[in-house]
Amino acid sequence: MRGGLLFGCITAAALTVVLALGLITVIDGSRQQAMSGGVTELSCDAAIGPSRPGQGHNGAADASSLQGEQREIVSLIIKIGKERDLSPRAWQIAIQAGMTESRLKNLDYGDRDSLGIFQMRPSMGWGTPAQVTDPPYQVNKFYDVLEDVPGWQHMRPGEAAQEVERSAFPDRYHEWEPMAVHLVQNVGEIRNASGCGTSGGGVVLASNSTVQQAIDFAMGERGKPYVWGATGPDSYDCSGLMLRAYEAAGITIPRVSRDQYRAGSMLPVEQAQPGDLLFWAYDTADPSTIHHVAMYLGDGRMVEAQQSGVPVHVRDVSWDEGGLVPQAVRPGV
Repeated sequence: MRGGLLFGCITAAALTVVLALGLITVIDGSRQQAMSGGVTELSCDAAIGPSRPGQGHNGAADASSLQGEQREIVSLIIKIGKERDLSPRAWQIAIQAGMTESRLKNLDYGDRDSLGIFQMRPSMGWGTPAQVTDPPYQVNKFYDVLEDVPGWQHMRPGEAAQEVERSAFPDRYHEWEPMAVHLVQNVGEIRNASGCGTSGGGVVLASNSTVQQAIDFAMGERGKPYVWGATGPDSYDCSGLMLRAYEAAGITIPRVSRDQYRAGSMLPVEQAQPGDLLFWAYDTADPSTIHHVAMYLGDGRMVEAQQSGVPVHVRDVSWDEGGLVPQAVRPGV
């Protein structure tokens, strides 16, 4: 590292989720709650956008390009999800899977004997050809398999879709996160698909108990020395502190910051919530130059292991701070 600053950290992508234009207008809070049938909204670890570097997908624009059959299938996915009392996270996973596998169309062809919205294969036990081309059967079958995936509620939606589909190309499901979130919010009439942000009395709280555990761990390590390459318990470097904080919360993230930058959902840094990771780079347009990571605490504050000679501490952070990467990361999503 340079200039006496020893950072242990790194990187990945760009994303913007636009939740403004849509297939329908989001309705006001009280009416929305009544019409959504009491469905619980997504928790704060809901995915917000893609992880691939350089993507600029606009969820609203992608949604607006859907045609009649595709819109009907989206509505069916959400309708059945509500009837089964599944969270909006499940709807999002199904939408991403359907868009990836068939572009949300009930196809009568596919690879080998794959058929339908989710390209289910009769030869692999998904059902008869008639069943796997029947939309309600397909959606219910997808949800049946999803519910059998251990911990699917806490996975990034694209990863959960992969657990159901078992594709040879697992990363492709992430591409449709912005569109799926937009559809969940607008077609599903969920007021806040990301479910993030709770504040009161000037104190910002994590809206997820797991995240709060990570914050509590990092805060409890204040005063311990910075040592490059250290991962505790007596000293830390920047990514070592983040590693152990999320480990304490039951979430495994990579060791170094460039990989930590790839270990969750991304969102504009200005929308960061408590527990999200912030990154610094020599070139903010080039994630491979990331050299530092810290944990956002809310209310313009963060906790970090900064450099040699400076113990773990809390400091103010500004969104126009030099070197701050424009995307924050929500680990484990």
